[in-house]
Amino acid sequence: QVQLVESGGGLVQAGGSLRLSCAASGSIGGIITMGWYRQAPGKQRDLVARIASDGGTNYANSVKGRFTISKDSAKNTVYLQMNSLKPEDTAVYYCNAIRFTANYWGRGTQVTVSS
Repeated sequence: QVQLVESGGGLVQAGGSLRLSCAASGSIGGIITMGWYRQAPGKQRDLVARIASDGGTNYANSVKGRFTISKDSAKNTVYLQMNSLKPEDTAVYYCNAIRFTANYWGRGTQVTVSS
């Protein structure tokens, strides 16, 4: 089992920045990718960004150039630096880890961007 704990969400004005953190614990050996998804009210959960064990990254088109995903392997932590935030970025952000063929999720952290 993998446990994921997110932190760093909150309320910010449009144009502002936030940094989300996701700390992984438990059976973390074999994790292939870690990433961030988000879900706004009434919408599906969508990929925001992910980072592979080799450091390769993928981003949703809507956040390219504004968000940066990174990891600290020594701390088993993944970060999402979010700059130039927009009201449409408002959502619950969930940390995800894929270990072998299993998906693990954190509880989520709310990000609210006011206009």
